[in-house]
Amino acid sequence: MKKEFYRYCDEFLKYLLNIRGYSDETATTYSIAIKQMIELSSISEDSGTVMIEITPLRVRIVKNSKKTIAKKLSAIRSFVKFLENHKNMKIMLRPNESIKVPQTLPKPVDESYIHEAINSATLEEKTIIYCLYGLGLRISELSNMKIDNINDGWVQVRGKGDKVRELPIVPELSSVIKEYIHLFQPSVYLFESDKIQIGASKLRYKLGKIFAQNGIKATPHQLRHSFATHLLNNGARISDVSELLGHSTMATTQIYTRLGSSKKLSEYMNAHPLAKK
Repeated sequence: MKKEFYRYCDEFLKYLLNIRGYSDETATTYSIAIKQMIELSSISEDSGTVMIEITPLRVRIVKNSKKTIAKKLSAIRSFVKFLENHKNMKIMLRPNESIKVPQTLPKPVDESYIHEAINSATLEEKTIIYCLYGLGLRISELSNMKIDNINDGWVQVRGKGDKVRELPIVPELSSVIKEYIHLFQPSVYLFESDKIQIGASKLRYKLGKIFAQNGIKATPHQLRHSFATHLLNNGARISDVSELLGHSTMATTQIYTRLGSSKKLSEYMNAHPLAKK
């Protein structure tokens, strides 16, 4: 039965990549967790129900961080749900307790650091920064952005779950993109090397290198956090920011509102009559 489950795992990964639009990096993370589960767990069938005993797996990963354990278990549950929905299998996963992970706030990059990096960047590097920070893109979305998706001050982005959203391009970003396209002449994707799409990993490396040259550690996801945080801090509506980010619910976006708590306190102290006494 385990051999069969390895085959199901490959089908699940293709489903994540081709149907759900997950990034290669996320699919790899799922693959590691699921194959580790298949290798270590006891899998048997009883009266039409597949029993998966994952105690050996949980013993093996017990020393991992809570966040890592939670991610592995989440990947396994997604795989089980795939089998139930697409293979009509009845599965019992034991034990199936969740791991509670403290919610951590994202760390946005200060605006001054972003401008510092832009000022020392090449045209290609500048375009990468502008797209991530100016549009709030995921790195996989940037890698998959096509020339045909960019029209009249708007860009069409295909995100998680194959959802499409339209994003406005600010004039400064539009100017940089036009200059980049004119110089590099990409054929299909915005970022190419010898007419071949540049993958998310390479774009991530390029971005890290840009900021490292200025003594700053920054990731693509931090620039996405910065996009959201700076918009909210400057008065943008949370519903609009949620739509721009491609979040399925505003609850996901609301974590960014906590980042501005110190700013809100300062504004309150300056504005409330009682605080001025």
